[in-house]
Amino acid sequence: MAYERELDVAIQAVRKACRLCSGVQYSLLHDDTTSKDDRSPVTVADLGSQAVITSELLRSFPEDSIVSEEDANVLRDNEYIARRVLGLVNEQIGGMAASQLLEALDYGARTTYRTIRFWTVDPIDGTKGFLRGEQYAIALALVEGGKVVLGVLGCPNLPWTDGGSEENRGGVYFAVKGQGAFVQTMDQSVERSISVDSLALSAEARFCESVEEGHVSHENHARISSILGITTPPYRIDSQCKYAVVARGDASIYPRLSSTKDYRDAIWDHAAGSIIVMEAGGQVTDSRGEPLDFAAGRRLANNSGIVATNGKLHQQVIAAIAQAV
Repeated sequence: MAYERELDVAIQAVRKACRLCSGVQYSLLHDDTTSKDDRSPVTVADLGSQAVITSELLRSFPEDSIVSEEDANVLRDNEYIARRVLGLVNEQIGGMAASQLLEALDYGARTTYRTIRFWTVDPIDGTKGFLRGEQYAIALALVEGGKVVLGVLGCPNLPWTDGGSEENRGGVYFAVKGQGAFVQTMDQSVERSISVDSLALSAEARFCESVEEGHVSHENHARISSILGITTPPYRIDSQCKYAVVARGDASIYPRLSSTKDYRDAIWDHAAGSIIVMEAGGQVTDSRGEPLDFAAGRRLANNSGIVATNGKLHQQVIAAIAQAV
């Protein structure tokens, strides 16, 4: 099976990062959170998750490039956070020195040649959801030639079914190009294939969108929903969990249209989720219907907006966007 070793390493790395984040989420102290230059929050869990995943990848694939969200600057500026992160990482993988932690975090911030093969990591996608004790995702993807060939999403708080019980929640969603999409329980006791829904009438569809209105334009989404005849309230959820929800058929449409015209999404925010939806039978493009180009740098510089659907509704959604925006 193609990418069998890569998938195994990726799933295990994401599982370790999930354990780290789950252990921190409900006991997070004020001193465990700081802000980056853009005022977005970053926690010891973000930094620890990235260090764990990077270290596991480099242990197995030392020649691969890694593109990730965080770097070690926060640790250099805050001794308390540096100690906390090192302790959390060593609970999962052991034997890491302080200098190795800084190197692991900085590895993904380097300028690398990204047109052949690289991994991209979002250690916690949906940090605000994480801080609220709600939904977040740990995202890891492998990109070759500008196309995602493998994606893993750890969703520790996502119930297995829409409206499912708190006791039955958490899963690792994954896909390899040409091999379908799957989900495993966090303890690996259950694995099943997933697929998008089969709705062809837009009025019957359900929208999925971000909780944070600052991230996207809810107003634009409402106009698109109205054009499509959708009356069901949107399914609002943080992070790339939205991709998981579409991939397993709990929502049909996930648009991400920024409220800022020139904004371009980071590649780590969409790489893993996009392949999982596509391998589940759906479609993912930008808002113009163009394929996502993951070789353009740290951001999707050649794409504007993101649209993920069950496939059958995709062209209707693209046409509605053109009319509404």
